[in-house]
Amino acid sequence: MSQPGGDDGGGDAMAEADPSPPPPVEWPEGGALTRDWVAGFASTLDWCSRHLPPDRLPTVLPAPLVQRLVLAAAAILHREPNLVRVDPGPGQSVVVVGDVHGQLHDVIFLLRDAGFPSEERLFVFNGDYVDRGAWGLETFLLLLAWKVLLPNCVFLLRGNHESKYCTSAYGFEQEVLTKYKGEGPQVYRKFLRCFEDLPLATIIAGCVYTAHGGIFRGTIVLPSKRSKKGKKGHKYKADSSVDPTALKLGSLDELLKARRTVLDPPWEGSNLIPGDVLWSDPSLEMGLSPNKERGIGLLWGPDITQKFLSTNHLKVL
Repeated sequence: MSQPGGDDGGGDAMAEADPSPPPPVEWPEGGALTRDWVAGFASTLDWCSRHLPPDRLPTVLPAPLVQRLVLAAAAILHREPNLVRVDPGPGQSVVVVGDVHGQLHDVIFLLRDAGFPSEERLFVFNGDYVDRGAWGLETFLLLLAWKVLLPNCVFLLRGNHESKYCTSAYGFEQEVLTKYKGEGPQVYRKFLRCFEDLPLATIIAGCVYTAHGGIFRGTIVLPSKRSKKGKKGHKYKADSSVDPTALKLGSLDELLKARRTVLDPPWEGSNLIPGDVLWSDPSLEMGLSPNKERGIGLLWGPDITQKFLSTNHLKVL
């Protein structure tokens, strides 16, 4: 791979000193990413964001390279549980980062300012990498490159914008189609599949729970019965006497067992935990209630926060 820029992954010097387009990015020889490769990749992304029209991005960042990076990261993410435990050892610190929404230059600055990911410095990114900002594709790719390079030091969680609905409504889908034109739909689908593989939450140092939204309800089990016994093709019917809106606080075991591989977390049915984790909001009102303003997720009060922390032996949410 061509490696424009220095070895710090920041890219500013290269962007200012070299006005000519860098050569197309290539996957490193030998197949394994290196720090130098990721540094050069960051510099290239920075240069392109400042000097290259969006629809010319494929001349430097070919679609096959993009798809290979996304697939490599997705394979790692897919193996991680819904709830990832990040346990720093002696001498290790953890940096937690909130929404970045396509702000590539902010992410490059943050990584340089906080110190790049390493065995001594772990990072947890709390989702919402895309939409709103102009460089969601580049931002997410840079973080995926760090994940592939240091899978046990960089942790990427899913945000509510890592979904088909949000990316269609708030800009990321159109960004990909504008930049990759005819190859755009295929590239976009690869990103969507990767979104499904992102874990939902972390527990850091055994005491800090992080998720994009927050607390979640317990699994709802709706008893069902056949409309006619013994005959194939008849659907189960839910027992109308069961109240599907009954809410109880979910357990970490239920979170681990939830099915996260959904493009858009459902707002009804039995698999509601992913939607809760991504969309729920804290409230000053006591108790646990549906988040009517959003139409998905929950509102939880201070009493629920305390119960969740004490039940799971946590200190911070």
